[in-house]
Amino acid sequence: MSLNIAEEIASELVESDTEYALGAVLARASRRLGFDHYALSLEMGSPRHDDPGVLIHDYPEEWAKIYVAFDLAGRDPVRRACDKSFTGFEWGALDRLIPMTRGDRQMLAVGLECGIGDGYTVPRHLPGEGRGTCTFVVRTGGNLPRPVFFAAEIIGALAMASAQRISGNFRSPGKPALSDRQRECLLWTARGKTAVETAIILGISPETVVQHLKLARERYDVHCRQSLVLYALFDGLIGFDDIFRWRGKGH
Repeated sequence: MSLNIAEEIASELVESDTEYALGAVLARASRRLGFDHYALSLEMGSPRHDDPGVLIHDYPEEWAKIYVAFDLAGRDPVRRACDKSFTGFEWGALDRLIPMTRGDRQMLAVGLECGIGDGYTVPRHLPGEGRGTCTFVVRTGGNLPRPVFFAAEIIGALAMASAQRISGNFRSPGKPALSDRQRECLLWTARGKTAVETAIILGISPETVVQHLKLARERYDVHCRQSLVLYALFDGLIGFDDIFRWRGKGH
C-alpha cells in the first residue's frame, strides 16, 4: 500500500511548480504514510547561488517560533546527523550517528512538549552546491510507521529535487544517451541492489557494473548514485513503475 502511495505522490512532486504546491503535496504524503507533520529544507552553499534555498513545513506553530527565536538550526542534532548519513534515519538512531550532548537531548525534549514526537529524516548531499533534508514526524506520543520508511525515503529525495528545481538551482543535463547495459545497471541500483547483486543478475562482473555506473554518472555530470537515480527518474530514462511495482511484488 505504501508503495502505491509513493508512486502517486511521486508524479505529483514532479508536477509541483511552486513552494506552495510542493508543501501541499508533502502534507498529503505525510498524512497518507502515517505521519503528522513534515519539514523540508534546502540550503544552497555554492558561491554561484545567492538564493538561500527553500524552507517549508507544517510543524506546530509553537515549535516553529521557538526554533527561529532561539536560532536552533545551528545546534539541531538532526541536522548534524544528516552530515553523517547518506540514507534516511529515524531519530532513535541519532546517538549512533553523532555524539549526543545534554543540549541536544534538551532540545528534543522541548520539541516533545511542543508536539514534535519521533521523526524520520532523509538527507540529500549536493556536492559543491549545498544540502537538503526532508523530515516526516509523528506527534508527541505517536509511533513511527516503520513499514513505510522506504516510501518516505523516495518521496523525501524527490521532494528535495523538486525544491531544487523550483528554486532555480536544479541543473537539468538533458537526456544523455546511456547504453542499454548502463540503464540496466542504473535500474537495479534504483531497486536497491549492490554492484555484486547486480552483477549476478546481469551475468557480468561487479567491476563492469561499477564501470557502467561510473560512465552513467559522468554523462549526467553527477557525483553519487542517489543523484543519478533522481535525474534518470525526472528524465523518464527509468520509470516509477520500474521501481515501485517491482518492490511491490516482494522482491
